[in-house]
Amino acid sequence: MSVWLPGAPCTPGACVEPTGSVTAVPRAVLRLTAVVVLVVAGVALTPLGGLIPAGLVRRWCRWIVRAAGVQVRVTGPAAPAGGLLLVANHISWLDIPLLGAVRPARMLAKSEIRQWPVAGPMVARGGVLFIERDRLRALPDTVARIAEALRAGQAVAVFPEGSTWCGRAQGHFRRAVFQAALDAHVPVQPVHIHYRTAHGAASTAPAFVGEDTLFTSLWRVVSARGLVAEVETRDVIAPGAHPDRRSLARAAQPVTRAHSVA
Repeated sequence: MSVWLPGAPCTPGACVEPTGSVTAVPRAVLRLTAVVVLVVAGVALTPLGGLIPAGLVRRWCRWIVRAAGVQVRVTGPAAPAGGLLLVANHISWLDIPLLGAVRPARMLAKSEIRQWPVAGPMVARGGVLFIERDRLRALPDTVARIAEALRAGQAVAVFPEGSTWCGRAQGHFRRAVFQAALDAHVPVQPVHIHYRTAHGAASTAPAFVGEDTLFTSLWRVVSARGLVAEVETRDVIAPGAHPDRRSLARAAQPVTRAHSVA
């Protein structure tokens, strides 16, 4: 188990319920194709950087989720301009475009993604900040790079649980990344992500956990019917509101309405 990235106990067999309502295979294939085309097209435009309006980036992120057949509901206060640390619970690969729909941000991702064929070079071009999960000595440098981006007025999106969970359970926020917000003296905005069926019941179908492959998770999402992604932004935590990263992480930890996390 990594110091930076603790393993979640969630697995597809134990946590991911079979999809109750599935769409036809041709429609699922069309959804999958649309997702791939949108992702490739968007990443191909990343060299344009700041020339692309933030509003268009947010819409593109929504389009990716909608192309997968998932409705999007965003509630809560808007993300402020300037340097901002966005922190959220982590369930699925869908969480990434969902945070982008809140505010375009640089993502913090595991360094192994660099080695993925096609996707690795693409996300690197997109400005992703990489973390070497198994090297504790590399952590201060990662925190410093995040703080540098925050001081430059950029938003950085992080999943401080360090692992994906099924959505019915969740992990504790690891506090190291919050040091970057303290060092850069920027606000933190917590975001809570939840997936439901069209009838309002919690759904684990979008979860990307355990030995799941990306394709397996993608197919489970695009073949499901009536999935809804609920994104609730919480009140911004102002700079200086908490004296240290431990208390800041505790304050930012999303607590669901259904249960609290100790």
